[in-house]
Amino acid sequence: MTETRRDRALTYAFARDKGLVVMGDTEDGAISLGVRTGADPFAIVEARRALGRPFHFTNLDAATFERELSEQYARNAIENDETEAAIDGQGDLHSLIDEIPQTADLLDGDDDAPVVRLINGLIYEAVKRRASDIHIEPHEETLAVRYRIDGVLQEVLTPSRRLAAPLTSRVKVMARLDIAEKRIPQDGRISLSIGGRSIDVRVSTLPSRYGERVTMRLLDTRNALLSLNDLGMDDDTLTRLKSVLAQPNGITLVTGPTGSGKTTTLYSALSVLNNGQRNVMTLEDPIEYGLEGISQTQMHHKVGLTFAATLRAILRHDPDVVMVGEIRDLETAKVAFEFSSTGRPVLSTVHTNSAIGAIQRLRDMGIEPYVIAATMRAVLAQRLVRKLCDQCKQPHEATAEEKSMFGVPAEQIIEFYRPQGCMACSQTGYEGRLGVYELLLIDQETRQLIRDDVSEDALEARAFANHDTLFRNARRYVIAGQTSVEEVLRVCRREED
Repeated sequence: MTETRRDRALTYAFARDKGLVVMGDTEDGAISLGVRTGADPFAIVEARRALGRPFHFTNLDAATFERELSEQYARNAIENDETEAAIDGQGDLHSLIDEIPQTADLLDGDDDAPVVRLINGLIYEAVKRRASDIHIEPHEETLAVRYRIDGVLQEVLTPSRRLAAPLTSRVKVMARLDIAEKRIPQDGRISLSIGGRSIDVRVSTLPSRYGERVTMRLLDTRNALLSLNDLGMDDDTLTRLKSVLAQPNGITLVTGPTGSGKTTTLYSALSVLNNGQRNVMTLEDPIEYGLEGISQTQMHHKVGLTFAATLRAILRHDPDVVMVGEIRDLETAKVAFEFSSTGRPVLSTVHTNSAIGAIQRLRDMGIEPYVIAATMRAVLAQRLVRKLCDQCKQPHEATAEEKSMFGVPAEQIIEFYRPQGCMACSQTGYEGRLGVYELLLIDQETRQLIRDDVSEDALEARAFANHDTLFRNARRYVIAGQTSVEEVLRVCRREED
């Protein structure tokens, strides 16, 4: 008898009310049965009859039982092959909604909690469609459920708003948040396994006019732990970035908007630096992925564990390399630059639109130009453009304006591609994303320009005279038919002639 069928012998309502939960198998093939303190002995006899197998007791206090109950029913629903079969298309998500009864307690019943199944169906479908986020947004009459796929939001469900409260409550239980507290934002995590893949779900709730909205970010370790060679950099950028990482000290920044892949790039850089002979430490808010052999510290601003304060503290732990999740203020910037001046490398991020913009951002924070010039080694700006679906992309002859825009001779006949939409790409015309990069190296001449506090335009003209900007770097994808002109213009600022 499979584990899933065994669990289904104890319905959610029975397990919750009687204080019993199936926790898995023991080494001798019996069932490990968690028993809440004060559980009904007659319920144990009924569970023995329903399960049809011997079991061993594990006594659980009330809090541990509630956590185990939530985790087991969430995990088993996600890992169940029947779940995969049941939601093999968008229409079946609607059927999961139809299964939810009009009862006071939507988790009560003999069908293994339809709300739990709906939530796990949403998560499974999101992973299957490569979504990075799930948005659950209550409106006046409906509840909008949207996926962010390849950086763009797509609506997948609009059920009745009556589902808002039970869906939100169940997500909060899974993330170990306070169900009763609806007035303030809350943050939590859910750990799941889908087809052998470990998925971390970062949950955030926020009060809104018609109830709490929920955003779930899906973090798949397989997508984060990439080598530098797998990031899609052109040869010139990759070679120059590796030369920067080989330097013994200085600050390297990665910049770009939210969702542009900065964390993935930083982790890839850390994997190069983490050679087993260095003490590598990171400060993150939050920690998105666990890294083998690296000490990672989660920020906790409510108790004063800020980037600046923690960075000062870890200097006493003899680090060789430090990664700061984000330089947000002058205090953090000063400590990072002071640490780097002691002869050790620092990696971090800032939110700017370009590599040159990071220099100006540090100036605006209050870092002196001579300090930036002496300590900064490189700034990598990046974006992600959507990749055209290979099944349905349509060629068209490039117009004169498009040729001019992407540096193609006017007399040359060339085909560019545009999105069409098909079943393979869910009618979007795109599937997957590609990295676009510009790398600013701080050489002697650029260092002197920074000391002289020249304008951004002058600095950019010098720095990218012989190297790609973001827009120029994206050109290779358009020429190769991997993305569209419209997608590049959506993501990258067009260069002026």
